[in-house]
Amino acid sequence: MGSKAGRLTVALVIALGVGASVSGAPPVGGLAWLEKYKRPSEIPHPKDNPYSEAKFKLGRTLFFDPILSGSKSRSCESCHNPGLSWGDGQPRAIGEDQKPLPARAPTLLNVAWTPKLGWDGHFRDLEAVGIAAITSPGNMNLSDKDLPVRLSAIPGYLDAFDAAFGEGDITVHKVEMALATFERSIVSTEAPFDRWLNGDDSAIDAAAKRGFELFNGKANCAACHSGWAFTDSSFHDIGTAHDDDIGRGRLFPSSTALKYAFKTPTLRDVAHRAPYMHNGSVPTLEAVIDLYDRGGIDRPSRDAEIHPLGLSTEEKADLIAFLRTLTGAYQPVSLPQLPR
Repeated sequence: MGSKAGRLTVALVIALGVGASVSGAPPVGGLAWLEKYKRPSEIPHPKDNPYSEAKFKLGRTLFFDPILSGSKSRSCESCHNPGLSWGDGQPRAIGEDQKPLPARAPTLLNVAWTPKLGWDGHFRDLEAVGIAAITSPGNMNLSDKDLPVRLSAIPGYLDAFDAAFGEGDITVHKVEMALATFERSIVSTEAPFDRWLNGDDSAIDAAAKRGFELFNGKANCAACHSGWAFTDSSFHDIGTAHDDDIGRGRLFPSSTALKYAFKTPTLRDVAHRAPYMHNGSVPTLEAVIDLYDRGGIDRPSRDAEIHPLGLSTEEKADLIAFLRTLTGAYQPVSLPQLPR
């Protein structure tokens, strides 16, 4: 192991609280733990919806086509804009009637690794998400009966569906599978943090390195924002100001712990995804850190990991510096030619 990589390993092991020997070698299990922060090499696809290039291309076309909305004015991209880190930058998503929806549009970054999708986890899988948005009266407002009829009237779509699934009718399920195949390709790009993790000690500055130590230590962020995507994919009440939405508690009304519990979002590209929380109620990263620092609202459902932190002004700035290292370079998206 080279000296730069050795110094980095020791720094990471110390930062993550797993100790290091005097010689600089990591302890048993140390490197295995650190591997959890490394980006995966492959995108997972379910056995009942394996990847194919034809299915990916069809899904990409459908994703950007406003024909999937009742008025033919909105597409999936309206709420999941690649130029906005696959969100829409709004406090709450905007539906076809230009009225705010109950929650903000979550980023689609790294959804291939995300179980139980939706802020409250009510979607069984990624295949179910797209069609729910399309058929929701408040969102895209196209019925599941009209969807295949509308697509079947376009020869280009008939050819594209046949190429992806073999000859046969266009069905809602095929639309689900194609959209999900494309959406699984939406992966955050390599960020300065990744380059640092791989041995480039100059990829992030000293403030960000201190912030990473705080992230895994005093600030306790890694308790929920864990792994390479910086999310445990679970649900927590972090003490945000609440509204009528009680999150996962809606699905489990007898559970105190799940009242006001919402999905832990990925922190990849987080600096570009304001405002924050399920309802866009926190405008900036600085305000997010302040919320965690004061421990949010103390109530029976608040997660046990959430409590006042006593962070200094410098420590808050260091945390922000680290979070900014999780933003990857923008990757241009090739827009499809829509069949008409």
